[in-house]
Amino acid sequence: MTAAQASAPLALPTAASAHDWLSDRAATGLAKARSLVADLKAAPPADALATLKAWNDVDQALGSVSSPASLFAEVHPDEAVRERADVAGQEVQKLATELGLDRALFEVFAALDPAGLDADAARFLDKTLRDFRRSGVDRDEPTRERIRAINERLTVLGQEFSKNIRNGVRSIEVTPDRLEGMPQDWLDAHPADERGLVTVTTDYPDVVPLRTFCADAQARRDLTMEFLTVGWPANDALLHELFDLRHELAQLLGYETWADYDAEVKMIKEGGAIPVFIEKIADAALESGVRDREVVLARMRADVPDATAIDSADLAYYANLVSKEQLEVDAQLVRTYLDFTKVRAGLLEVTGRLFGLRYEPAADAVVWDEAVAAYDVYRADGDEPLGRIYLDLHPREGKYKHAAQFDLVTGVAGRQLPEGVLVCNFSRGLMEHDHVVTLFHEFGHLVHHVLAGHQEWFRFSGVATEWDFVEAPSQMLEEWAWDADILQTFATNEAGEPIPADLVRRMRRADDFGKGYLARTQMFYAALSYWFHTERPADLTARTRELQAQYSLFPYIEGTHFTCAFGHLEGYSSAYYTYMWSLVIAKDLFSAFDRSNMFDAEVAGRYRDRVLAPGGSKDAADLVADFLGRPYTFDAYAAWLAE
Repeated sequence: MTAAQASAPLALPTAASAHDWLSDRAATGLAKARSLVADLKAAPPADALATLKAWNDVDQALGSVSSPASLFAEVHPDEAVRERADVAGQEVQKLATELGLDRALFEVFAALDPAGLDADAARFLDKTLRDFRRSGVDRDEPTRERIRAINERLTVLGQEFSKNIRNGVRSIEVTPDRLEGMPQDWLDAHPADERGLVTVTTDYPDVVPLRTFCADAQARRDLTMEFLTVGWPANDALLHELFDLRHELAQLLGYETWADYDAEVKMIKEGGAIPVFIEKIADAALESGVRDREVVLARMRADVPDATAIDSADLAYYANLVSKEQLEVDAQLVRTYLDFTKVRAGLLEVTGRLFGLRYEPAADAVVWDEAVAAYDVYRADGDEPLGRIYLDLHPREGKYKHAAQFDLVTGVAGRQLPEGVLVCNFSRGLMEHDHVVTLFHEFGHLVHHVLAGHQEWFRFSGVATEWDFVEAPSQMLEEWAWDADILQTFATNEAGEPIPADLVRRMRRADDFGKGYLARTQMFYAALSYWFHTERPADLTARTRELQAQYSLFPYIEGTHFTCAFGHLEGYSSAYYTYMWSLVIAKDLFSAFDRSNMFDAEVAGRYRDRVLAPGGSKDAADLVADFLGRPYTFDAYAAWLAE
């Protein structure tokens, strides 16, 4: 069956019918999964391949519920729909836990003879057996019952943690005279109310510009305090319970810590290797980090002569002044070339050219908010659709507050096409270049999901590689947001003039400034995620203060509790290190491209076909070696950090 013969795109509900649609979908999908499993146990197919195909159907049935539920829980404008989506997510996780602990079901797979299976099917069987063992299927009944209870509670905890961040928007109110330095378009979008006050929220389109451009130090600090206390205190208690339950679960499954359990299925393999990696990056970044921090601090002292340190309330502002005054990059001038509508169109043009794709507006798509855009994806030279993408790129009340790609449909070759959703929180007008880079980064996940969404086995479809590799393709795509020739195709000002190449060159130099101290900050976050899970400190804020002093080059701000809004503690758990691990690989991947010919069809096609398209059908290290012709190394990253 060809892609054209696969099922039509998922018919999403109207706002009025979304609640019932979710309920019906959950009931249908879960019932189908249960029926398939009952048949598997009652009358196992005669051969291994047929058994695996039946299990593939179970995966697909569960995914048909979990993916839209996960998305709607984070983006749907109706709170009742978001709550129903959370319930559907709980129902899926409960059944998945039951299946993972079902000994009779496990025995069906344990009895299979892999002889005669092709490489992909044998890999699927191996991963399936590993999943059962990691679920605790071989434990006694009291232990399995406790595992069930823990997994169900962990699902609820994760949802509550995310909900508190999503709904926990904070704000400050300031008089217009305190907004000196803010871009005019931002001021136009933030008029004073009848009391003469301007409200500034902790959403990214507010907090990023204000902390970067506002000359009023107290306004910057006031908003920073609010931003760093989103989710407090409710999420502090949830985190304690989350860490304790994960630790208990890991020990019930035979692992010393949660990090050991979690790392086993990643490239890094062992939990104890995480702090070793953290120290390696922290050491490599120290010299340049301290050097650049002192430059920013010196600029702050021009305004505050007695300053002895600089923290995150002032860092973006003074780093921007250094960029403007010493590196000759005016971020407000850069913004004038980055109109959101043009950037979005440019993103599609660039990625279409790079990967040989074509995006056509999906006229039949039903969307959950009028700001959402939908496109069908095709090969540039073909008429068969590869999948569908949705772009939900602006903030609204009750919506996910960060930037991420969500699966809507996981593709299965010949049966259903992949569909993915980009969820971000960008301005509708002019953008900071950092946000353009973020948009390219997140779109890297989306195009990976679509290109890899044509596997026979659901388990290997889409972004299904080891979790410490998944950021590498998206981090590499950021490079296309830094190339002057590429930017000039869509970055134009009101007069239609493209962004000057010399300005882009200076922007790149300015972006390199501070990469050492930013790497140290990332290692601070990685240390938090690791040590919180292995130590489970009684006072998370106190331990945050200690780890910040150890790794970050900027001091803790008293009275803040940023970990309560650190969503990666729930999603990435002990493995935040993966961002930097992936960046090391991304720098090596990019070394295969010629900076003077970023659209080289041979290299780009080889990358598309050998790294992205295989999905999880091979180990990540093998995907990289297939593309580079050698194992990945630390060399390209080390050279970049030393520049």
